[in-house]
Amino acid sequence: MGRSHHFHLDVGGHSVTVNVDHGRHGAAELLVDGKETGRAEMHGSRPLTLTGELPTEPPRPMSVRITPVPGGAPRCTAVLDGTETVMLPRAF
Repeated sequence: MGRSHHFHLDVGGHSVTVNVDHGRHGAAELLVDGKETGRAEMHGSRPLTLTGELPTEPPRPMSVRITPVPGGAPRCTAVLDGTETVMLPRAF
């Protein structure tokens, strides 16, 4: 059975969450304000980028880079307006 990792960031009153599942068919999903805006399969130790947008007027595009770390939790970085912000792990 694989492990799951969860990351969270508050951006201008909006909630950005990333869930990473390292199961047999690993996947990552990006949620903005609780709604899925991006999803992709994880492939080994290759970095993955998910894209979405914040529901502002006008909408603000964003991306999240997920970088696997051998034997540990992946590193998750949000990129918004050209600025990178490390997303903190979220405990449930």
